Amino acid sequence: MDRGAHVGQDVEPSMRRVLGIAGLLVLAFAVVTLYALEGREVVVLRTASVDGGERTTRTWIADDAGAAWVEAATPERPFLRDLERDPTVRLERDDRPLRCRTTVAANPEGHRRIRDLLAAKYGWADRWIAMVADTERSLAVRLDCEPDPDGPGRVG
Repeated sequence: MDRGAHVGQDVEPSMRRVLGIAGLLVLAFAVVTLYALEGREVVVLRTASVDGGERTTRTWIADDAGAAWVEAATPERPFLRDLERDPTVRLERDDRPLRCRTTVAANPEGHRRIRDLLAAKYGWADRWIAMVADTERSLAVRLDCEPDPDGPGRVG
């Protein structure tokens, strides 16, 4: 009997099983991550991009001190760069268009505020996403909003 052929036959089903389990774990991680990101309130921010177009950003939101707050995970986030040029944004929340004026909160207080607000509102989902996204340099963005008289359409 050829021992090499026998060993190869034993390893192949085991390898398929290991790969199958690994695939299921990756799929489970992806499903839980998607649910964590999208399972609770998610809003849409529309900003004017540098090329004159409209940038759409989906993000979490929390309310505090009479304003809405969102997080820019890093100072390099494209929507934050848009807001540096033009601090107005259109917010779509609960199927209502709102026009907002934005202010970036100073750090470290702003960072602590948005992290506390999102942790309180999103709970386990915030902790889960913290495993895959680094928010150590995040910035809090305050949105002071009013109904958008123009409704859906371009920002600006």
